[in-house]
Amino acid sequence: MKIIYSINSTSNSGGMERILMNKANYLADVLNYDVSIVTTEQRGQKHFFPFSNKIKFYDLGINYDEDKDRNIIYRLIKKQFKKKIHEQKLTALLYKEKPDICISMFDRDFDFLYKIKDGSKKILEYHFSKYIKVIEAKNPLMKWVQKRRTERWTTVIRNYHRFVVLTDEDKLQWGNLDNICVIPNFIPHISAEKSSCTSRRVISAGRASFQKGFDLLIDAWKLVTEKFPEWELYIFGNGDKHELEKQIQSKNIASIKLMPAISEIEKEYLRSSIYVMSSRYEGLPMVLIEAMACGLPLVSFACPCGPMDVIKDSFGSLVPNGDTKALAAALMKWMENEDMRKQGGKCAYEASKQYSQETVMKKWIDLFESVIKE
Repeated sequence: MKIIYSINSTSNSGGMERILMNKANYLADVLNYDVSIVTTEQRGQKHFFPFSNKIKFYDLGINYDEDKDRNIIYRLIKKQFKKKIHEQKLTALLYKEKPDICISMFDRDFDFLYKIKDGSKKILEYHFSKYIKVIEAKNPLMKWVQKRRTERWTTVIRNYHRFVVLTDEDKLQWGNLDNICVIPNFIPHISAEKSSCTSRRVISAGRASFQKGFDLLIDAWKLVTEKFPEWELYIFGNGDKHELEKQIQSKNIASIKLMPAISEIEKEYLRSSIYVMSSRYEGLPMVLIEAMACGLPLVSFACPCGPMDVIKDSFGSLVPNGDTKALAAALMKWMENEDMRKQGGKCAYEASKQYSQETVMKKWIDLFESVIKE
């Protein structure tokens, strides 16, 4: 089978790029599919993640972002011009390569890829939650604009052979779409070891940003320290931590450790007893699944989207989004009962297997085969 993926660039370090690398490598190396990746913004930069040597790469050289410092009128006019060039170049490539399936990662081609009549089946992937742009909007007017924009997307989405989202929760938000299906991301590795869940240590991970809500976690942890002063919270991740450091100092909390991002975070999961997530919103938070695969019980806000799909009562606690008191209470429930932590960790480890590479990639293979037959 011949597959082409279309994405802005493979030089970024984001989760979507990492997932693309894992899937593409599996298709090329394990299944011997003919896999290509088409980019628009590569500009000669190296791939951030280690893609298989079997994968072919094509950069169309559109470079939408090169005009970001110009005034808005110029940018809008230039964007439309570049969009036409993009469609022409991608059309020519698809007619030349003749793939069985072409997949958009919901980048700048999403509103025209389905129009290209090269004979390939068109699939659209979405790696966020439906209303992420609404949540991120800074004021009521922009929220209204983004909501209208998001609702208009459905007109385009209906034209694809399949629209793939990450969670059942997000599927419900998109409403009555006949072509929608759910395929979660996978973790390429399930740990051979499991945490003992006996250490007095809680872990969280992610870039220091508004989305990850570490400011809310610090507020919750202040309540935790009043009852469990011997426990520590380790937060791993890069980003600007200045405001978080000020918040920790103002609350006089010595038990929070702000750590840099590390490539081998599995070791840190195994040294911990609970994973906590304080995000305001997500797509499908892979950190939860990675922690499960190391045998950790989970505590999280019920933010959109992901935690409600992942976390079950047998190995975790979901609390109302943004409720720091409830987050603190849930943490303390797991802290005070070591036997419950150990049992929860075992259940989490078993549940993580549904996100294994083999399980998830079978869903993709079944999808490809069913689309080809239509």
